[in-house]
Amino acid sequence: MAMVKVGIVGGTGYTGVELLRLLLVHPAVELRAITSRKEAGQALGDFYPSLRGRTELRFCAPEQAALDECDVVFFATPHGVAMQQARALLDSGVRIVDLAADFRLRDTTEFERWYGMPHACPDLLAEAVYGLPELNRDAIRRARVVANPGCYPTTVQIGLAPLLRHGLVDCAHLIASCASGVSGAGRKAELGYLYAEASDNFKAYGVKGHRHAPEIEQELRRLAGLAQGDPGLRCLFVPHLVPMIRGMHSSLFARLTDSGRATDLQALFEGFYAGEEFVDVLPAGSAPDTRSVRGANLLRLAVHRPQPDTALVLVVQDNLTKGAAGQAVQNMNLMFGLPEHAGLQGIALLP
Repeated sequence: MAMVKVGIVGGTGYTGVELLRLLLVHPAVELRAITSRKEAGQALGDFYPSLRGRTELRFCAPEQAALDECDVVFFATPHGVAMQQARALLDSGVRIVDLAADFRLRDTTEFERWYGMPHACPDLLAEAVYGLPELNRDAIRRARVVANPGCYPTTVQIGLAPLLRHGLVDCAHLIASCASGVSGAGRKAELGYLYAEASDNFKAYGVKGHRHAPEIEQELRRLAGLAQGDPGLRCLFVPHLVPMIRGMHSSLFARLTDSGRATDLQALFEGFYAGEEFVDVLPAGSAPDTRSVRGANLLRLAVHRPQPDTALVLVVQDNLTKGAAGQAVQNMNLMFGLPEHAGLQGIALLP
């Protein structure tokens, strides 16, 4: 198995350390550089005690990292960073997996509206591939730039894809009620995420609008075969904050069409995801729980019909693994012709 030379830009956040956890035991990865201006010179094992003894690598300043000598660079950075560095890396023959939102939205006007900045490279945005392997595998294999999906959009798309692809639901009345652990907000010190604020509490946020909403609708339209901006598809997306560290639960509701009412939904989902190593369709009547996927690159779902005209899909994943870093490694494996499961076969942690 050929070794892939890997660089990481921005390794001090939760997705950064999750990338490190996975890549340091990957059988085909040689980790060459990880950048942090603030922590430059510090050993990874000192900054992250969980990595002690696993690597001698140290953080380095971005201008000192030989990223142009890597085969692939992961951006685990705030929005707006990857698009500034992408062109130079691509000109050096380096491929890119961006875990932020720089290459997710196809419409630059929408990007500017939700992220408050002009897009630095619309031409590269046009060639970027949306990195949801179960739905876009062939294009990812050929991609130079992969936009790693958002965590919430991953659950919504995988949960609704079989229904939309087969035209079994009313696209104008989709509902996604989703909940995430606190790590989804990133590694930062803000009042709302302090232990005394987030613990023993449950609340909705982003009710007036959330950055993942346009990404969700963009990709659901693609699944339904609709033109972008088609008002015939609407998804009401409401995120919630749950007092746990990692994990995500999405409850998805859709109104069935006449053909949907006549369809065996359990058989549909089992057939649609047959052979998918990282999507587990549970037996009829099940209710997945977040603990069953903690630390694993695995999404579990269960489909129900609580009323004759309504489909309910329950989806769980670890927001940092299948919802972020694990999916990014899954994309890298595809891009370099590696087994898709390489480095990703860890079993969920219990308890």
